[in-house]
Amino acid sequence: MNDDISYTADYTADAVVVGAGHAGIEAGLALARLGAKVTVLSITLDNIGYLACNPSIGGSAKGHLVREIDALGGEMGIAADKCCVQMRMLNKSKGPAVHSLRAQVDKYAYHKYMKGVLENTDNLTLRQGEVKRILTEDDKVVGIETVLGQKITARCVVLACGVYLKSDIIIGNVIEHKGPVCFTRANHLSESLYNDCGITLRRFKTGTPARINGDTVDFSALEVQEGEDTPYSFSLVSKKVNKKGRVCYLGYTNENTHKIIRDNLMLSPKYGGLIHGTGARYCPSIEDKIVRFADRERHQFFLEPEGDGTKEMYVQGISTSLPVSIQLPVYRSIKGFENVEIMRDAYAIEYDCINPAELFPTLAHKRVEGLFFAGQINGTSGYEEAAAQGLVAGINAARFLAGKNGIIFSRKNSYIGVMCDDLVTKGTEEPYRMLSARSEHRLILRQDNAEMRLGRLGADIGLLTGKRKAASVKLMRECAKASDLIASLPYAGGKIADAIRRDMPWEQVKDILGEYGLSDMAIFGAVTAVRYSGYIEREERAVREKMRLESMSLPANVDYFALGGLRTEACERLNEIKPLSIGQASRISGVTSADITVLIMHFKDGASE
Repeated sequence: MNDDISYTADYTADAVVVGAGHAGIEAGLALARLGAKVTVLSITLDNIGYLACNPSIGGSAKGHLVREIDALGGEMGIAADKCCVQMRMLNKSKGPAVHSLRAQVDKYAYHKYMKGVLENTDNLTLRQGEVKRILTEDDKVVGIETVLGQKITARCVVLACGVYLKSDIIIGNVIEHKGPVCFTRANHLSESLYNDCGITLRRFKTGTPARINGDTVDFSALEVQEGEDTPYSFSLVSKKVNKKGRVCYLGYTNENTHKIIRDNLMLSPKYGGLIHGTGARYCPSIEDKIVRFADRERHQFFLEPEGDGTKEMYVQGISTSLPVSIQLPVYRSIKGFENVEIMRDAYAIEYDCINPAELFPTLAHKRVEGLFFAGQINGTSGYEEAAAQGLVAGINAARFLAGKNGIIFSRKNSYIGVMCDDLVTKGTEEPYRMLSARSEHRLILRQDNAEMRLGRLGADIGLLTGKRKAASVKLMRECAKASDLIASLPYAGGKIADAIRRDMPWEQVKDILGEYGLSDMAIFGAVTAVRYSGYIEREERAVREKMRLESMSLPANVDYFALGGLRTEACERLNEIKPLSIGQASRISGVTSADITVLIMHFKDGASE
């Protein structure tokens, strides 16, 4: 025997990312690309980047998040472009602030692509394993221990556990201790968070519809939803994606559908008392729709392909946890589904998550140094919300390791900033979903100008490099050139800008500027800036005033009960959230304008204005 051989499986990394869903992928890649030695642990390597719910990326407000992720140097936009089977721009009949790109993607190709990216990224080790404990010393992270007894020493841990913490699949009166799609759940980490880190958990709930066999659908009874001829892409480095070959379908429930559900409502685990977790208001089950909107004669749904290599189709809009004996009659009551066969039953899923008010805007935990949280463990829903948080957590974890200050994304520069601020300042009592209405400055935060808002920051952070950085710089130059040409070139007795203010379509401006070789995105952004210049200037003035409050910092260790002049409720909430600025304090529920005045008077001398 050679005594020099070590038989331990333990080792040391700079950081560990727990989970390889959309949050874990972005966190792991950001850490590795910024120079940290990172291990990404997934409970199974078969669920990396898995689209456990709808097979799509983007959509209303979510498309903004994907564009922002790309502008900062993240991966989701590139993956969505590469795995796209259909692309559409939503809300085109409305103003540019709410235009949002949405891609149907091949869920199996998406998983394969993301697994390959992780496997081939320098500094990143990909391992299968379930984490049992977060190892801490003196409220500092020192590593993790797996259920197999392996210990990985690390100064930083990012928890991106999705909906796997003690998750239960619920169908009718049947409860299975499993994760999404019947993957293995995480059985032990919840106890460690409570016992080792002092973090209280709560239960949230989400759900998914059945997957049906496309060969058993009468598509002639449904409305065809095609992709668009006009090519788009989420990422600047992607070739334009023009995938309209795969189609989706629009259909409707009917009174017979609703009667079956009403007659069996007490068999639903929610209405029968079996589900206790809080569900998402913006993504209700079909049972909830029937109860909450009892006057509706029908509810729409979309039928979407799961991928190019499967007959499975996703019935978006008819999520349910009714017993399987009821699910089939419900689906077969729908026109076009009379002979449908279910391949995977619909289900509800309950899981543990934290209160995100325990986090700083960097997504670092307030009490446990080196511990970051990202994604649905923070009480959010959606792939895009998770990926954006993963990017924020990964960036700030890397900066923590390097001894640098964290980066706080502002409400004035990104939807990412709106989301993070909402979570850590207001918390959430239900699964949080990004909505354009959540942004008070959405005319400034359009998806078409994501690069202009965040590209330089992505380059400064160090994630936007090489071809991606070059594409960003090129677009910024084109935008500036388009703006100059619109302001200077004559047209119809004035300038092009004057014609735009009289509602000249941007496509016509594109034809006029055709000889200059500018991209559609640059021209569209310049036209939008002119057309809405008055509104944009008004928003920018409001932003400047709010940023004055944001720049007035608050100490992290103050006891607000000791200040005097504040109401008891305000002291309780301020001590709970520990806001970093007067601006953040002003957005806390229970803190009034009078309380803010008191804070300004107490801390104005130490504020940086």
